[in-house]
Amino acid sequence: MHRACRHRGIWLLGAAAFGAAACARAEPPLGYLSSAGAPARAILPLTWGVLAVAIAVVVIVCALTLIGTWRRMDRTGNAIGSPPHQRDASLWLWLGVGISCVVLGVCLVCTIRVLASTNAPRSPALAIEVTGQQWWWKVRYLDSDASRVLTTANEIHVPTGTTVRVNLVAADVIHSFWVPALGGKTDLIPGQTNVAWLEADRPGRYRGQCGEYCGLQHAHMAFEVVAQTPEDFARWKTAQLAAATLAPGEDVARGARTFEYRCGACHTVRGTAAGGTTAPDLTHLLSRASIAALTLPNDAAARAAWTMNPQAAKPGNHMPVLQLGTSELADINAFLSTLH
Repeated sequence: MHRACRHRGIWLLGAAAFGAAACARAEPPLGYLSSAGAPARAILPLTWGVLAVAIAVVVIVCALTLIGTWRRMDRTGNAIGSPPHQRDASLWLWLGVGISCVVLGVCLVCTIRVLASTNAPRSPALAIEVTGQQWWWKVRYLDSDASRVLTTANEIHVPTGTTVRVNLVAADVIHSFWVPALGGKTDLIPGQTNVAWLEADRPGRYRGQCGEYCGLQHAHMAFEVVAQTPEDFARWKTAQLAAATLAPGEDVARGARTFEYRCGACHTVRGTAAGGTTAPDLTHLLSRASIAALTLPNDAAARAAWTMNPQAAKPGNHMPVLQLGTSELADINAFLSTLH
């Protein structure tokens, strides 16, 4: 049993090391161990350093626990019943406290330096206002020309190689804006405007998430930053500024009228009478990869299911069940399918 205990300890240490290595190599959608922009690149060494310290602490504690267990075993593998010999541990205690204070002090200094560098004012080429609300993200592209102010939802398009200032506003409770591949967390606090900075080195889609618990659907309050070449971004913005163009068809026309009557108090579709501001702007709905803040794919089946009963996929969200008839649902979805 004594030998089995030692083997079990070796296996536990091996499993811990393998798990740490696997986590380091994994690339999950919200991965924070790699960077794609300047702010995240400044944070990355601190992340790896703190992770290394945490892994070292776990390994040391496990090793000391196994050593202590091994030393309390007799040759038959049974625990010795007599109490352990008491030693003066003051030297080791103060040594451990001293090492811990030094390590934590270094981490604190490094954290303050990283915070100062990532929050330093810059000269932005693009300014965006992001409003967090339960449970989605309203995105406004600011411009001195009011005709070029653009509102969208849950997808933030940015040009690569460009410094982007993100003004963060909370509509209801505290949220937290976090795109780990592009930068750190910044809280959104009701009554004040905080600032985050984004800069993407290369095109791609980078997942973001609310990092502060904000209610029932906090886990489904996600978004994406879509980094594009400056040319692609300019084409995207020009297309988004255009009003919706309705496709021909009686079902689309009926759907537009039904949408204006049943949904237009909350949603906007520019080019129609729907002008609500409490829910996402749907003018170019089909240009987005997902709906409901990345909860569902943006396809015909998901749109129909969401329109019929949004509480099924995202319980507690603020979109009511409208009790639509079958024909009304079909007409609304025919209309929504034209919003490119």
